Amino acid sequence: MKIYTKTGDQGTTGLFAGPRVAKDHPRIAAYGSIDELNAVLGVAISTMPESLRSGLLHNCRLDKILTQLQSDLFSIGAELATPDPDAQGMRLLSSNRITELETLIDSAESELPPLANFILPGGCPTAAQLHFARTVCRTAERELVTLMHQPDVADCQLILVYLNRLGDFLFVLARLANFRQADVETPWRRPV
Repeated sequence: MKIYTKTGDQGTTGLFAGPRVAKDHPRIAAYGSIDELNAVLGVAISTMPESLRSGLLHNCRLDKILTQLQSDLFSIGAELATPDPDAQGMRLLSSNRITELETLIDSAESELPPLANFILPGGCPTAAQLHFARTVCRTAERELVTLMHQPDVADCQLILVYLNRLGDFLFVLARLANFRQADVETPWRRPV
């Protein structure tokens, strides 16, 4: 199969078991942001030093946790690319994943000093990538809300909750990466 089909040359794309829509349709924006987040997580994994990669969080390796998140995002993208996910069997995300994210957040926070100030995104390269992933996650969340306001869109509430929790987890994970790499977080200072 060729990678190029030329069917999108006029600015449209096909949905799974659905019509062709404009490439700037809210559905395409939503799953496009999910795809972008997935790629950013891939970069975060690739920059992660072995000491962090093999580090454990709730008895799981950090790189395996991020790879599972990538798989979740691929499933979410598939669901969002399907106008009728129930009819096509594309409801792939389980509410258990949200509970697992909450457990990971709690586990990471138990290792961290309490947050006393707003912090600037950055620190070690992995933390900086995770902060970037968090911002892309929040973009995906906003794009999903826009999609949810469209007529005839299948219920996306579970995905919305997942993305909200994922953004929180990526923030805490960025802090954890800095903490484990002994990199100091930079607090935001009010201008004088």
